[in-house]
Amino acid sequence: MTMSRRKFRIPDIWRFIISIAICQLAGIIGSVFTAPAVPTWYAALKKPAFSPPNWLFGPVWITLYVLMGISLFLVWRKSVDIPAVKTGLTVFGVQLILNILWSAAFFGLKSPVAGLLFIIALWIAILVTILRFTRVSEFAAILLVPYIVWVSFAAILNLSLFLLNR
Repeated sequence: MTMSRRKFRIPDIWRFIISIAICQLAGIIGSVFTAPAVPTWYAALKKPAFSPPNWLFGPVWITLYVLMGISLFLVWRKSVDIPAVKTGLTVFGVQLILNILWSAAFFGLKSPVAGLLFIIALWIAILVTILRFTRVSEFAAILLVPYIVWVSFAAILNLSLFLLNR
């Protein structure tokens, strides 16, 4: 094989690091909207009895972003020439953007109704990602189950906050 026909391949260790970093970066970007609103706007909202304490959200999201990163890595390490991989990675990217946009809508705009619209779209995108990842790596799909469970809970919380504070 000639040098011009060889494809540059990122070693798996770098794919792993980049995958984790991309997901954690999404969390950091989301926290730009979240952090200033939690002690002020969010603290003043009427909350349902099942609302978890604020300190719990950070560790949960960090853990979920790690699981998402590992899931992303398991799919990305397969050849991106495979259509199922390419589609899975695209859908993953869409859900990651929706994840950030939910934080921007709910906390940044201080809008439970906008947050509700984005979290519904996010939930659907996560489900589609799980279904697409299943075609490439069942374990990658399984790693996203805690994420969709947490987002399901967050959607119920978001709806409750909307109803209690309108």
